[in-house]
Formats: sequence, structure tokens, C-alpha cells
Amino acid sequence: MKRICLWSSPRNISTALMYSFAQRSDTKVIDEPFYAHYLSKTNADHPGKEEILADMENDGEKVIENVILGDYNEDVIFMKQMTHHLIQINESFLDKVTNVFLIRDPKQLISSLAQVIPVVNMHATGIKRQHELFHRLSDDNNRPVVIDSGEILKNPESALTQLCYSLDIPFEKSMLKWEPGPIKEDGIWAKHWYENVHRSSGFEKQHTSSRDLPEELTELYKESLPLYKDLFNHSIKV
Repeated sequence: MKRICLWSSPRNISTALMYSFAQRSDTKVIDEPFYAHYLSKTNADHPGKEEILADMENDGEKVIENVILGDYNEDVIFMKQMTHHLIQINESFLDKVTNVFLIRDPKQLISSLAQVIPVVNMHATGIKRQHELFHRLSDDNNRPVVIDSGEILKNPESALTQLCYSLDIPFEKSMLKWEPGPIKEDGIWAKHWYENVHRSSGFEKQHTSSRDLPEELTELYKESLPLYKDLFNHSIKV
């Protein structure tokens, strides 16, 4: 069994990528299993917080035992994860899964995130955490896979073919399309965050991706950019 943890920044195409993997014949997808753990530790002001806390396991160690490393019948388990959710928890499980980092141009990411949460900082973007994790998990002979959402949107078939090759799983053409609307694996927070992907049937660039960066977040962007560029240097290119 291959257990894939996709460590994404928020306001990326991580949900679309989860929908893509859900189309595979050999894969079970899991949506942000650490979300309630993260909210319980931070009390972050997120839409639907109380509902999420009531619906999911709040104990991150139990999530690792029963979800991340749980028993499944499928050959591939694809877990969509937000990098900033990985706090106050034993991270040794990372050595037992295949880690993939989904990155995005920080100007687009920060501008989009500012539309949905009141406080946007480096922690909320997940960029620094991605950078730290990538280098901690890398050695001379092996590096985690990095893929950029902009590259996926340029040429989904090429990017996903290379991603699957890097993960040592076969590419399936079914990954390129899905039916509009929700999927049963959506987290309970989907109604707050997934409107665009529910309207989609494949990988589509959103018109909002070109919105201006709020002036007060310029310094955050400048701090994020070199971290993103370093990760991009290691990413799949189409």
C-alpha cells in the first residue's frame, strides 16, 4: 500500500488534485484529517470551526494511528493535508508515508487567502513550514516530490503523468476529469471553501488568480518568495 500525504499551502488547487486522485481505480482519498486537531490547538478563526471540531477526531495522535496509518483495502491512499495543520504532534509518521509538496506562487496564494481569513501571516500560508519539511525530509539520495499548481494548470496531463511516475504509480487518464459537484470524501467544511471546485470538471485556472496583492501583505510576500523559489527549483516542470 502506498500512503501519499500531499502537503499543500491553502488556496491552492489541492482540492482539485484530491478530486483527480479520487477518479483513480486503485485509490481512496482523505480530506484534511488533521483539520480538527489544528483548530483544537490554535482556536483559529475559521469558517465552520465548531462544526468541524464536533465532526472530526480532535486528537492528532489518534488521527495518525487510525487514519494516516490505518488499514485500508485500496492500493493507494491519498491524503490531502494543509501544511500548517502539522503542529504539536509527533512527526515520526512522515517517515512511513510518501510526502508530496504542492506549492503556489505566493502572490496568488496570499491575495486569495486574504479573502477568506482575517489574519494572514507566514504560519497561515504554510510556505515556511513546507520549506522546512522539504529540507528535513531530503537527503543526498532522495527528495520528496514537489509540484507547482501553475505547472499543473499549464498542462495537466504532462504534470500528472510525471507526478505519478515520481510516486511509482501508473498514470490513469481518468484523473483529468470529474463530474461537477461534491464528492462523498469532502470534509464538512466544503460548503465554505469548495465552491470553485464544485463548479469544475477538471483543472481550470480561476480568474481570481490575478488579483492584486494587498499592500499590507507586501512584506509577507517578500519573505515568502525566496522560500517558494527554492521549492520551485526542485519541482516537476512541464
